[in-house]
Amino acid sequence: MTSSDQLHSAPARATDPVRFPLGASSHVRTKRAFVLVLMTLLVPGSAQIVAGDRKLGRTALRITLGVWALLALAVLLLVVNRMLLINIIANPLASLVIVVLLAALAVGWALLFINTLRIIRPVLLAPPVRPAVVIALVLAMVIGSGSLGYAAYLLNVGRNALGSIFNATGPAIEPVDGRYNFLMMGGDAGADRTGRRPDSLSVLSVDAKTGQTAIISVPRNLQNARFSEDSPMRQVYPDGYDCGDECLINAINTEVTNEHADLYPGVADPGAQATMEAVSGTLGMTIQAYVLVDMEGFATLIDAMGGIKIKAGGWVPMSGYFDDYSQTHGMPLGWIPAGEQTLDGNQALWYGRSREYVDDYARIQRQQCVQQAMLKQLDPATLLAKFEDIANAGTQVVESNISSSQLGSFLDLAIKAKGQDVKRLTIGPPDFDASFSTVPDFDVIHDRIDQLLASASASASPQAADAPADSIVEPTGSGGHLQASGLLPASLQATGGRAGQQSPPPSDFTPVTTTPDGEPITEAMLNQLKSEGNEEAIRELVATNGQCAPL
Repeated sequence: MTSSDQLHSAPARATDPVRFPLGASSHVRTKRAFVLVLMTLLVPGSAQIVAGDRKLGRTALRITLGVWALLALAVLLLVVNRMLLINIIANPLASLVIVVLLAALAVGWALLFINTLRIIRPVLLAPPVRPAVVIALVLAMVIGSGSLGYAAYLLNVGRNALGSIFNATGPAIEPVDGRYNFLMMGGDAGADRTGRRPDSLSVLSVDAKTGQTAIISVPRNLQNARFSEDSPMRQVYPDGYDCGDECLINAINTEVTNEHADLYPGVADPGAQATMEAVSGTLGMTIQAYVLVDMEGFATLIDAMGGIKIKAGGWVPMSGYFDDYSQTHGMPLGWIPAGEQTLDGNQALWYGRSREYVDDYARIQRQQCVQQAMLKQLDPATLLAKFEDIANAGTQVVESNISSSQLGSFLDLAIKAKGQDVKRLTIGPPDFDASFSTVPDFDVIHDRIDQLLASASASASPQAADAPADSIVEPTGSGGHLQASGLLPASLQATGGRAGQQSPPPSDFTPVTTTPDGEPITEAMLNQLKSEGNEEAIRELVATNGQCAPL
């Protein structure tokens, strides 16, 4: 370089405080430091281009623009093909690649922040300013690089949870008559029992296009259950599960696990598979997959959500020990009051389990309510805020034979279903007489379910749409509909069948919080009646505890 060139370049250095801050004023150096931190946060690589290693800056900027393009593509997919986006994220290999990329981007961004600190040259700053600049840079690093790292961690947690819960190699399932049918089982596995005993059996039938959902509850004490035509258990019970009072539908899981697992070679959970086949044959509908919830771990999932909010129709006991001699429970461990309540995991578990002073059908109504409360309150904000706890709890609670390859489809349907009215039917009160589960009429069940699904489906046939109002199943149903349509057998009409009654909407009730004399019902009052052995008085006071609505 000639002396003339040196003379001309010297003023350039003096007038470029961004790249050559040595000759700049203290105020300019301070401003420069904060601007470089902000540039690295907003446009990673830009600080290096204007004030540092331009080659490093150009490389970082290319990566930044590439990431922005991928984000724009993801947003576009979210709008035009949400199912494809969810399938990509839920795919085990694709999600692993995304986790690795996010982690690499987080590390790279952190290195850029460190490089930016070197470019700033804190020794040139006034001593009082140095801590503020360092703090700002650390905060920006946490917001930027830390957020990417945390996103990678959460995605990996979700990836592991999905791998633990769902079947990575299972075949994809197709809708039947335009609907997906899933069996939801609440399983009770004790230390002295092989296999879970599902005390809660519900079928979720979801319209494959609209997400419109119907829930069909099957009582645990249903007898003479029929197995589907392709079930291996037909070899053992060709005429149905009819070995007497012990052959309740919820005993199939344990019996198959203990005695007939050899009929299901290669099946991960023969008991759950056989139970699904029994519910399918009993209801006369093809059930494609099951989800089994371990009730012992159920409390963990509710706690992870932060509890659930419900309106309870009556007081529910958290029952104490059971005395075989007197056939009564001991003093309750506690009570769940009537009215609006926020239940923690343990309370929600008892709320869905307790049947002291009432029958199984009151418990079924409460179980349905808890399920709906969970679905209603598991909104995106709750899921994002407590994702790690919910995902970890899910691995302890849930087992399913659903293929992970279809999670995108089913999550998309779940999003569509949210906020829609849910049609409901119980194979017992209030939709059938209480004795119906002992000697069920399968033709009646099949006809009633056909009506339910016709009313729930967004693509119902014109004949269903033009059918008389009393032949279409209401969301909660009643025995009166069966009688009006001629489907209720004479034997059930003679025993009551709840003929002519119209069930109120699920939330249209007033919680019973006082005695008939107007005295407030309290835990102390109920415990006093219990200690006096006045079981009948308690039974009358808590008779409405099957009424429940999610808030």
